[in-house]
Amino acid sequence: MLQDNFDRESFRPEEIDILFGLESFQKKHAGLIVIDKYEEMLEELFFLRNPRYRFEDGHENNLKEFIDNYPDHGHWFYFPWMNSIIHYLSENEHLEVRTGRNKNLINKEEQLKFYNSHVAVFGMSVGSHVALTISMTGGAKYIHLADLDIISGSNLNRIRSGFSQVGLAKVKSVARQIYEINPYADITIHEDGVTEVNLNKMINEEDLDLIVEEMDNPFFKVRVRELARPKGIPVIMAADNGDGVNVDVERYDLDSQTPLLHDIIPNIKSDIFKNTNPKELVGIIAKMAGAKYASERMLESVSEVGKSLYSWPQLGTAATMCGSVLSNLGRRIILGENIETGRYIINEKEMFKKVL
Repeated sequence: MLQDNFDRESFRPEEIDILFGLESFQKKHAGLIVIDKYEEMLEELFFLRNPRYRFEDGHENNLKEFIDNYPDHGHWFYFPWMNSIIHYLSENEHLEVRTGRNKNLINKEEQLKFYNSHVAVFGMSVGSHVALTISMTGGAKYIHLADLDIISGSNLNRIRSGFSQVGLAKVKSVARQIYEINPYADITIHEDGVTEVNLNKMINEEDLDLIVEEMDNPFFKVRVRELARPKGIPVIMAADNGDGVNVDVERYDLDSQTPLLHDIIPNIKSDIFKNTNPKELVGIIAKMAGAKYASERMLESVSEVGKSLYSWPQLGTAATMCGSVLSNLGRRIILGENIETGRYIINEKEMFKKVL
């Protein structure tokens, strides 16, 4: 039998003091994979700071001097789920390298503000794409991830994972991927999903800049907004409508009188959903998410849930698009752009504009 040195349940890397010896660490972790691209990262940092060498020669001596005399030796992190130890630049330099190509679509001041933001993402189907794309673009060092589900085989048509992750908590899978992008992230996971206790704690005790709400539970969909509105925390949501996307923006930070979910259900209160019959949930969620904007195939499919279909359909194309759209909106809101409250539609039939 092959020895299994991979931790199947961990989600957070451990910083290692390499001064105590890499060899001794390798002895404790049979089959350890060592990844040290530190010099290559320094080289990339050099070119990002010296863009003139894009078109000029004669940089060899300056590059060698930069690498040889660089005052920092970075940090090593052990990732138990990969049985790997990786050498990273220090936090500021790591951020500089991995966001170097963001400039000047995102300038330095905006990048730092985005990076130091606090974001909560509830629901790890569409929400997983939002959390990962925010992190990929250098945002939200501080992030809460909440979902009570584990990865199933049928999830893999729309989330970034492989069959080796089936049975793993969704929040752990997403946290792992974010930490591999940025080991300096500060992630709090909620494997029990959103509850009254942790929701109150996050909204009342955390300095949240944004909530991304992607849950199926109508009680908590409304409860999040009931608590976020008086605290002035903006809430954004997206729902796939076949191959298109419905996007909701609620700027409670700009207007404390903003109606919950655009008053789609007038005078809505979370308490009315505490004991909702599961058979009624599909219709309620569909109304909240904007079923009237869905494609014909989507509407036909939803009507078959519990008959010929086990659940409503979702495509990876739409889930990925939701992640991209919401991460873009989230960044712009965090950076102070006046994105108006409202429902926005990306329709697959109108998605392409021919210009030639």
